[in-house]
Amino acid sequence: MTRLKEFLESGVNPEDHLDTIAMLASLDYIEKGSKRVAKAIEQELVDQRNSLKLIASENYSSLRVQMTMGNWLTDKYAEGIPFQRYYAGCQNVDDVESYAQELGKKLFNAESCTVQPHSGCDANLAAYLAILSEVIENSKVKDMGKSLMQMTHKEYEVVRQEFTKARILGMSLKDGGHLTHGFRNNFSGKLFDAYSYGVDPITERLNYDEIRAQAKEIQPHILIAGYSSYSRKVDFSIMRSIADEVGAVLLVDMAHFSGLVAGKVFEGVYDPIPYADVVTSTTHKTLRGPRGGIILSKKRFEEGLKRVCPLAQGGPLEHVIAAKAVAFEEALTKDFQNYARRIVDNAETLARHFIDEGVRVITGGTENHLMVLDVFSSYGLTGKEAEERLYRSGIIVNKNALPNDSRGVIQTSGIRIGTPAITTLDMGQNQMLDVANFIVRCLKGEDPAKIRADVQQLKARYPLYKAISLGKLCHTN
Repeated sequence: MTRLKEFLESGVNPEDHLDTIAMLASLDYIEKGSKRVAKAIEQELVDQRNSLKLIASENYSSLRVQMTMGNWLTDKYAEGIPFQRYYAGCQNVDDVESYAQELGKKLFNAESCTVQPHSGCDANLAAYLAILSEVIENSKVKDMGKSLMQMTHKEYEVVRQEFTKARILGMSLKDGGHLTHGFRNNFSGKLFDAYSYGVDPITERLNYDEIRAQAKEIQPHILIAGYSSYSRKVDFSIMRSIADEVGAVLLVDMAHFSGLVAGKVFEGVYDPIPYADVVTSTTHKTLRGPRGGIILSKKRFEEGLKRVCPLAQGGPLEHVIAAKAVAFEEALTKDFQNYARRIVDNAETLARHFIDEGVRVITGGTENHLMVLDVFSSYGLTGKEAEERLYRSGIIVNKNALPNDSRGVIQTSGIRIGTPAITTLDMGQNQMLDVANFIVRCLKGEDPAKIRADVQQLKARYPLYKAISLGKLCHTN
């Protein structure tokens, strides 16, 4: 019996379960041509249902978002921008992409929005190049009185070399920044003259006076704010003042906390949109959309950022852009604002439970969706050992370096924990005590099988994609 047939014969009203029917029909159809792929997709749902997803950069997008990606829009090349494409026949993707742009501007109250980046990394690459084209390249073009295409190779080489001399200053990876903020093994550390600021060694928080002093010394072209494992808010008004003092463009990478901005949890000086020249983000994580990227900007950089293709990538993925539009619609609701508030409430509660248990939490707590635990000083475990032990217990986290971690990024001394996904499942502050207890019991060395059974008992009360609850999927082991 197929998944869909089993579901329909269970007596449900098909009109009430269109998303479930579509998903089950899709799996049945995939299985006819590729049993191995269908099995892996099915098993991933089973695995996610039976574990606690605490990866700070992951979430559960809606079935509507997921199904928007699985259609014939994927077959369309659409290099260029809406209504100015290199190929004919783009009228439908023009409509979808321009709609997504308008929704993005409305959601974040931004002057400009491009939804073409394939990922957050691509968004940052495009943003760097567009900013430097405006700040460096355009002045050279003006000085020479020639367009790039009119320059000789020798003349253009002078312009190109200026890009490699461009200075960027961002938060170091070891202190909570991101690979694309100047890490030497990333394009950002190889293409540009990259410098990093860190956190105070005592408070483990940003020291704005030190960042200001460093910026004055370096005189960066681009000052980068944002993080991937820093558990505090950033005051963007101060970062703006630092950028203004040194004549830098302020770029904010809000990939991790964009859902908290969209959900009106981060407001005032903690909302980067009014202060930054350019803001990049992913569309998953706390925003709970498809995997992808966006760039928001002031009008000054709008023209350059429209040209993600050919600047940094080829044709946009219009099926994913359609899913971004759906996710933006969802994020514009009051329900999403309530969800964003609960993400932070859950994280703050979870961090307090760890502290009460004697676990060292970096910065002493959290103000956003994530926290980093020092498992080495608390339990004598490396982050890698803790990650593996928790995985065997049905708890999914990632190892994470601490500020100035002597064990490096492979072993690490910490783990990172986030609440976006379990908040999507409607877990609240009461359940955070259970989650903290599971983790502490595991790190203390309790039998993983016992903890896994308790995890599955909790997860059974908060099923993932509960609309898919009567078919063959939920019976797979």
